[in-house]
Amino acid sequence: MAQHHAAPGEIVRLRPQGAALRQTQNLTLVRAPDLQVMRLVLLAGKSLPAHSVPGALTVHCLEGAIEMEAHGSTQRMEAGDLMFVAAGAPHALRGIEDASLLVTLLHHRDA
Repeated sequence: MAQHHAAPGEIVRLRPQGAALRQTQNLTLVRAPDLQVMRLVLLAGKSLPAHSVPGALTVHCLEGAIEMEAHGSTQRMEAGDLMFVAAGAPHALRGIEDASLLVTLLHHRDA
């Protein structure tokens, strides 16, 4: 079954998952030619190794806490924190507490 992506004008509800967070799956919420928005769940002790993407992105911590390594430093992000990562910049994430993140990625477009 195909995953549902939000249509223009559709409201997407992103509430804290609380006790259900460990059963919550990663999900692409919006997919458009120049934009992708994802809810990423990163459990305590789990990590995403260093990688880069061609487009700029933001990481918004919705709940929990993570360690975000980007642009030469490692910083703790907690609920309500937002980080901008430049296009092509290597970055890595590690769960400190079970966390839910909103990741917005601008796709690189050739001029």
